[in-house]
Amino acid sequence: MKATILDIASASGLSTATVDRVLNNRAGVSATNRQRVLDAARQLGYLAVTDQVALPSKPAHLEFLIPGGSNTFMDNLVHNIEDFSSRLPLVASCKIHRLQDISPNEMLNAIEKISLRTSAVGVIAPDHPKTRNAMRELSEAGVRLVTIASDIPSVPRASYIGIDNRVAGRTAALLMGRLSAHRKGKVALFIGSRSYRGHEEREMGFRSVITEDFPHLSVGQPIEINDEPEASYGAASSLLTDPGDLVGIYCVGAGRSGIVRALKSAKLQAKPLFICHDLTEETRRYLLDELVDAVIDQNARLMAEQSVIGMLGTLASAAPYLTRKFIEPRIILRENIPVI
Repeated sequence: MKATILDIASASGLSTATVDRVLNNRAGVSATNRQRVLDAARQLGYLAVTDQVALPSKPAHLEFLIPGGSNTFMDNLVHNIEDFSSRLPLVASCKIHRLQDISPNEMLNAIEKISLRTSAVGVIAPDHPKTRNAMRELSEAGVRLVTIASDIPSVPRASYIGIDNRVAGRTAALLMGRLSAHRKGKVALFIGSRSYRGHEEREMGFRSVITEDFPHLSVGQPIEINDEPEASYGAASSLLTDPGDLVGIYCVGAGRSGIVRALKSAKLQAKPLFICHDLTEETRRYLLDELVDAVIDQNARLMAEQSVIGMLGTLASAAPYLTRKFIEPRIILRENIPVI
């Protein structure tokens, strides 16, 4: 038999009116009493729980701010968010804003369009003063914020959903160093944008391991391509015109297709190692055709599902920040390509 508000009031030692305000996420209850109500509700089985995350007692309206452009990982993420949300009764609505670019103004314009009924917002955003300020204002207005894929620790977000990007970069470096078989030379580094903290962390992790463990390799100055295939194609074509002692290429973000086009056009006798991120239909083909040697994947489906569950979980919790549990990055090679 399902617990009632009266049962929760008795267990918490508070009035039914207080319990009702907490369960319906209304103001006028102290943090201490809110915690007492939620603890009692969980113990009595009143609140739904998924993967040890307590869920709200009523359906919530969610919104997401996600970059658009030609990034196929973002396309996969959006598809999985929409699909998963549509199958959850606790999601009253799910609206996704695809941003035209990663500029702070584009993010600010999208925030202005967020509905007043929205309870939680998931964002993939650059770490910029304007963006941080807008996110703080959104949080102060009572909206629960969840950062996705690239964290912004200095804003009052309720959770971060994604991989440890520094570990992902270190993993890429370990693969590059081991696969290079002690060939002495340089590694070209293509970075989407340092505006994303996640890209910056991957670069830091990559450089750290190469410097510490593989002195036969040197990492060049980063080539910033804003995740655009045409930019990466032009930069890679110039690089491959006279590759010299080029041993490998590491692409931190998107723009992989441009690098692959340049590799095909160059017709080199020995292809440099190429490591990139995110398993998509595109990178799956590159692995099969041996144009890419390894993919460090952050699992778009799992990230989408955890983002939705995490956002619902923040609404059911009185804690300002949920315990962080990173998604484990997957190393994908030609022989172990999973179903996307």
